Amino acid sequence: MTYLAKPRLHHPSLTVNKVGYTRRDYEGKISTLCAGCGHDSISASIIQACWELDIEPHRVAKLSGIGCSSKTPDYFLGASHGFNTVHGRMPSVLTGANLANRELLYLGVSGDGDSASIGLGQFAHAMRRGVNMVYLVENNGVYGLTKGQFSATADQGSKSKKGVVNSDSPVDLVALALQLGATYVARGFSGDKAQLVPLIKGAIGHGGAAFIDIISPCVAFNNHAGSTKSYDYVREHNEAVSRIDFISAREEITTSYAPGEVIDVVQHDGSSLRFRKLHADYDPTDRYAALSYMNAHQARGEVVTGLLYVDPLATDLHVALNTSATPLNKLDAAALCPGSRALDKVNSSLR
Repeated sequence: MTYLAKPRLHHPSLTVNKVGYTRRDYEGKISTLCAGCGHDSISASIIQACWELDIEPHRVAKLSGIGCSSKTPDYFLGASHGFNTVHGRMPSVLTGANLANRELLYLGVSGDGDSASIGLGQFAHAMRRGVNMVYLVENNGVYGLTKGQFSATADQGSKSKKGVVNSDSPVDLVALALQLGATYVARGFSGDKAQLVPLIKGAIGHGGAAFIDIISPCVAFNNHAGSTKSYDYVREHNEAVSRIDFISAREEITTSYAPGEVIDVVQHDGSSLRFRKLHADYDPTDRYAALSYMNAHQARGEVVTGLLYVDPLATDLHVALNTSATPLNKLDAAALCPGSRALDKVNSSLR
């Protein structure tokens, strides 16, 4: 149960990273999700990514909404900052926190119901404003907490556990993120940790709005024949556009690849994303080609995964608003409230 904390006693032989933490230090409380839930695999990938990046847990702020997915921040980075918001309102709360303290790393964890239904408008504005965050959607196509109704991301023609066929068109959050201006857009699969960990690492190192849609099968209500979000379906229809490595700016990593074109994309913090193309004509820096490619494969019933688009020159909301380099939560009262003369100057500039 989540009220039971994991033992703090660690074996002395556990490997530590450069900031002195073991992988266990990035864990949270004991999960209460169903055994085999894809969400727990995502939590494990987040833990692995943060440990490998040598991130100090107290530098992370994790925010979520409502749903099975939004419970998961309790299961990783137990020593970080956390806030569970109202259903669908995570993006606006995270935006406010980001504006107040730009020095934290922001992880927004949501679900297909939380972001594609009640929170769709909030999702849209976070993407178009370029909020510097990692937006993770744990997408299983059903409302798991309310016994398996179709969510807005359920594919048209897919079947529920009881055999009901979904007649509604799906909301494709990846396509929306591309259209709305997100500068790092990916799709992952909870069952492919080798792909998911570098995708998360790349998103953390990105300097703008990073979005990852993660297909995460619900073993209780959406892991049967006829579901397009099941483990078997995704494994059989997965079309990976690339294999990537995240390369830290602090050390050189030597890698070897099978034959194929290799592209290095340098991000704002000096880290690099190294792509080994599986499709020779695929360009991960072309937003509209990525959208066209994804739509073409979707029409064939294929689930395209990997880093679909990245803008190496991304900017964020702080650049657009020209905010103070000093976080607002560190400014004193005199700086935050400079008086009527400063207000008059601002007002006159708007006339």
